[in-house]
Amino acid sequence: MYLLQKVIKLREQSHPDHEKPFLEHLEDLRTMVTRVVITLVISMIACFAFNKEFMEFFRRPVDQVLLTQLEATLPTDAPHPVTVESWGKARKIETATTNLSPEERANFYQSLGEDDLVFQAKSISLLRAAVVLPENKRDAFVSALNESNELKQQVKALLRTKPNTESDAQGNLRMMSALKPTEGFMLSMKLSFVAGIVLSFPLLLLFVLQFVLPGLHTHEKRVMWPAMLVGFGLFLAGSAFAYFMVLPRALLFFAEWSGGMGISNDWRIGEYISFATQFTLLFGASFELPVVVMVFVKLGLLSYETMSKTRSYSIVAIFVAAAVLTPTPDALTLCMMALPMIILYEICIWLAYFDSKKNRIKEEQEARENMERQLAREERMRAEAKNNDKGVMSTEHPEDEAGDDGWHTEYPHQDYHASDEIPTLDDSPSIEPPSNSERSNPNP
Repeated sequence: MYLLQKVIKLREQSHPDHEKPFLEHLEDLRTMVTRVVITLVISMIACFAFNKEFMEFFRRPVDQVLLTQLEATLPTDAPHPVTVESWGKARKIETATTNLSPEERANFYQSLGEDDLVFQAKSISLLRAAVVLPENKRDAFVSALNESNELKQQVKALLRTKPNTESDAQGNLRMMSALKPTEGFMLSMKLSFVAGIVLSFPLLLLFVLQFVLPGLHTHEKRVMWPAMLVGFGLFLAGSAFAYFMVLPRALLFFAEWSGGMGISNDWRIGEYISFATQFTLLFGASFELPVVVMVFVKLGLLSYETMSKTRSYSIVAIFVAAAVLTPTPDALTLCMMALPMIILYEICIWLAYFDSKKNRIKEEQEARENMERQLAREERMRAEAKNNDKGVMSTEHPEDEAGDDGWHTEYPHQDYHASDEIPTLDDSPSIEPPSNSERSNPNP
């Protein structure tokens, strides 16, 4: 309930104009869960046809680890070189001759016609007998054998490394076993479910984003589609990283640790498949961190400044999340999950920085263009105002703007040129002032 309340709060914060009652949020949640379940059922049915291939795929890491352990225990100074392949073949031959009499066994070896395999099968049979004896009596037993010195040296070399000789009824090296009648079928269902999650991951991510971020605008939808593609690629990258890099090393570490304590690594197939699938899916989900962070950055819920200031707190939160998500409580697995998440978070911070820088440059360019448009508008308005003022002046004082035309209009019958003499005051006729009588009698 607490997590659901947080998700609903995130929905309302991302789009304040799409606030809904609590029951409508629950209805959206029901729709999202229904879509997810239907998608998973369809993809699971499609993947169930390949359950054998999936079983082989997930068993390959543990088989490789156990074979690596076996190879490490095979002697390198034996008279006859021993490889994992030859050891497996010789083990099958030794198992087939366990219940035969000495004459029948000799006849079987002669019919086989492969001297090297016969030699190694005999060494395996003598090794199993010598291992049962106390350690201080093994050399004496081997030395007293009525066999060739080469075979004795081979058995002594095998006693120093003690390779695994356990096998099933068919003579195969025993890797894992099922302890319940229904365990094999349920494992096929589980593998189909995991494969269905991987196959339908883009659709699942789309449904979750549509629920968490409802009412997306057009530009936000354009952000969501690339985010889903990148998210699917990161999920595959995280799963591949876990399958090829982390899982084999973790299994080898656990196997060597148990072997060092004298514990046999007889892992159950069900326990191993659960561990491997959880391990792979959790690593794939942890690699989705950049998608979540960058979607929040694009929606304005996170910024570069906030992420850079809270980097130390984020690292602590990543370690806590890795401790909760990892299927094992060991520090090695925790660090192998937390370190890639920290690197991805640092990449997110740089991506947010470049995104904010790009937005800032774009805003400055838009502001500069708006300023230029404003200046051009003001210049155009001043020019229009000046033209209007000139029109008013020419209407009130036409002689101010008439120039020579105004002069010609005032004196239409005279034609003056620049070379003509302009009359001065000296050339004008003299006017005498009036006399006193004229002043006294203004009307003569």
